[in-house]
Amino acid sequence: MYLDRLGKYNENWKLKKREGILIVVSGPSGVGKGTIVSELIKMAPELLVKSVSVTTRKPRSIESEGNDYFFKSIEDFSELIEKDMLLEYACIFDGKLYGTPRKYVAEQVANGKDVILEIDVQGALQVKRKWKNGIYIFILPPTFQELERRLRDRKTEDEEAIHNRLAVANRELENISEYDYVIVNDQISDSVEYIKSIIIAEHCSIKRSFKEG
Repeated sequence: MYLDRLGKYNENWKLKKREGILIVVSGPSGVGKGTIVSELIKMAPELLVKSVSVTTRKPRSIESEGNDYFFKSIEDFSELIEKDMLLEYACIFDGKLYGTPRKYVAEQVANGKDVILEIDVQGALQVKRKWKNGIYIFILPPTFQELERRLRDRKTEDEEAIHNRLAVANRELENISEYDYVIVNDQISDSVEYIKSIIIAEHCSIKRSFKEG
């Protein structure tokens, strides 16, 4: 392998064991994040896994522990917060707590799996403060008119909710400089290929391939 030969020319640099990468995907509600993430995982399920969240809500009949969520009591969740075992957490609209467990992400990454986390901007910024070595990707709509059309086509919210989501989207754009990459999601297939290319390039980077000493 070329990298093996390259390492022999400079004994101060050694090849690293392959580790996974935490890939954080954010963007406005309705931009297509969920679809993009689902398509990415279908492409390489043996190498790419979706982050499993911790929640205080009760499991639904079709959900299972460790696959859909890690279900915890409020007391257990509070302990995770106190021990700094969550990369981020928030109280969602249903009044329940949700968070990203540091241990699950660390174990998957150590085993060579890439972990993809689909999350809002507020959560992504929390994660970035605790996990510096991730890839942070912001998904944009082609236009805000298109974003509004997509929100309306879902037919799940009234006018007030749609306007609120568009207002939130405008505020989220103020944080775009915190991300490493930005992708305009015009076509899902193109966006999936762009992120796939980003992941491949990151795995080939010097900082992830070599270590000193």
